[in-house]
Amino acid sequence: MVATVDTFMILQLVLCIAIVQVAQAQDFNVLNYGARGDGITDDSKAFSNAWKAACGSASGSPTLQIPQGMKFLLKPITFKGPCKSSTIHVQLFGSIIAPSNPSAWAGFDRSKWLMFEYVNGLILDGNGRIDGQGSAWWQLCGKALVFHATNNLKVDGLTHLNSQRNHISINGADTVVLSNLHISAPEESHNTDGIDISNSKNIQISHSNISTGDDCVAINGGSSFINISDMTCGPGHGISVGSLGKAGAFETVEDVHVQHCTFIGTTNGARIKTWQGGSGYARRISFKDITLVAAQHPILISQFYTDFTESSRLNRTITTNDLKVSEITFARFHGTSATPSAITFQCSSQGGGCTGLRLDHIHITSSTGGKTFANCSSAHGSYHDVSPRVDHCLLR
Repeated sequence: MVATVDTFMILQLVLCIAIVQVAQAQDFNVLNYGARGDGITDDSKAFSNAWKAACGSASGSPTLQIPQGMKFLLKPITFKGPCKSSTIHVQLFGSIIAPSNPSAWAGFDRSKWLMFEYVNGLILDGNGRIDGQGSAWWQLCGKALVFHATNNLKVDGLTHLNSQRNHISINGADTVVLSNLHISAPEESHNTDGIDISNSKNIQISHSNISTGDDCVAINGGSSFINISDMTCGPGHGISVGSLGKAGAFETVEDVHVQHCTFIGTTNGARIKTWQGGSGYARRISFKDITLVAAQHPILISQFYTDFTESSRLNRTITTNDLKVSEITFARFHGTSATPSAITFQCSSQGGGCTGLRLDHIHITSSTGGKTFANCSSAHGSYHDVSPRVDHCLLR
C-alpha cells in the first residue's frame, strides 16, 4: 500500500514538473533574447529572435512578452508567419518607441514600421504603449502598425501615440476584433489616420478613443461587414468610407454599420467620399445613434473628393462617375455643428446621383447659436423628423 502511494506521488510530481516546463516553454520574454529596454539601444534583433522562437513553437498558445516599465527602441521589423501554433499571443506591457531621428531608418523601408504578416490567431493585448515619436516623421513615413493577411486577429487595450502616418492598418484580413484602444496624435499632424481598413471583412471595432490629424477610421476599397460601436472620435476627420475610385479605380465597400459613436470637434462626422472617374459602389451603410459636439460637417457625402491640388480642383466636374452610392442610412443623430452646413450631399448627376438615402430622427443645431442648413445635389431618398430640413433638396 505504501509503495503504491509513493508511486502515485512520484507520478504526480513528474506530471507537475512537465506541466511547469511546458508552461515555461510557451513564454518568450524579449529580455531573454537580448533586449535592453532602455529606450536607447536598438532592440530590433532581440524582438526578431524572440518572435521566431514563439512563432516556431507548436506547444499550446506561445506568448511573446514585452515587460512593463521599459522602453524598447525598434527600427522597421516584420513579424512574419504562418506560425506553428494555431494561436499566438503578444503581451505588451512596456513601451515600443521609434527612433526620434528619421536618419536612423536610412536603408530601411519607410512605408511601414511594425508589421504582422500571414499570422493567424494573433492576440495582441496589454496596457502598454506604441509611440511613433511624432512630427519628425509625418512627411516621411508610412504605416506604424500593419496587419496584413492576419485572420482571426484580436487587439485589445493598447495605447498608440504619435504615429509616423497611419496608426493601425488592416489589409487583406478576415475576422478582426479591435477593442479598448486609445489612439492619439496632434490635430495638426498629417495623414495620421487612427485605423485604416482595406480589402478586409468581418471587422469589429468597439469601446475606443481616437484623436488624430486625419480620419479616426477610414474604410477603404474591398472592405465589407465592418461594425464600429461605442467610439469617441475627435479631433480628427470623423469616420469615413473612402476615399474610393481614385485614378479611375474600381472599388467597393458594403455592409458597414457605425453605431453609438461620439464626434467631438471633428472636421467631419459621418462621411462617404468618392473620386470622379472611378467605378464600383458604396452600399448598405448605416450611421446610427450618433452624438455630435461641434463637428464641422456632421453628415457628408461627396462624390467630388479631391486631393486639393490645382489640377484636381479644375477637373473635378468634367469626368464621368460610375461609382454608385446607395442604401445609406443616417438615424438618431443629435448634437451640434460648428458650421452652418449640418447635412451635405454632393452627389454626381452623371452617375445617377446618390440613391436610397434614408434620414430618420436627425436633430442638429448650431454650436455657435446660428442657423444650420442642408445642402443636397442629385440626392434621392426619404426622411422623417429631420432638422435642419431636407425637404427642399432631397429628391424622392
